[in-house]
Amino acid sequence: MDQQKADLFIITNAKYFESHYLNWVREQILQMDESKWPALQMLQFKDPTIHLIVSILGGHLGIDRFMLGDTGLGVGKLLTCGGLGIWAIIDWFMIMPAAREKNMQLFQRVLSSAPYDTITTV
Repeated sequence: MDQQKADLFIITNAKYFESHYLNWVREQILQMDESKWPALQMLQFKDPTIHLIVSILGGHLGIDRFMLGDTGLGVGKLLTCGGLGIWAIIDWFMIMPAAREKNMQLFQRVLSSAPYDTITTV
């Protein structure tokens, strides 16, 4: 992979990953097959800042966890009114790393997927 593409990806998407993972992400992009580049460019990462704002405003209803795809935790927060407010406050500190972790999982899923030219439909 081209170094400029890897650097461009890091510059534009750095806020979606933990800072200590950025060098690893760059290395993985440099080593990946060129056919995966379009799929990587099309990814819609979860914005940790938006999740924090939603957590502050509607965290007691579990909206932040539903947005992350953590349906079970969202239902738990909804039924307990954010753990009587305690769980909601804890999530103010935990939701941004959780969003970044989901982004890392999405990135790894693209890296491990088959390239477009080898995917066949049945």
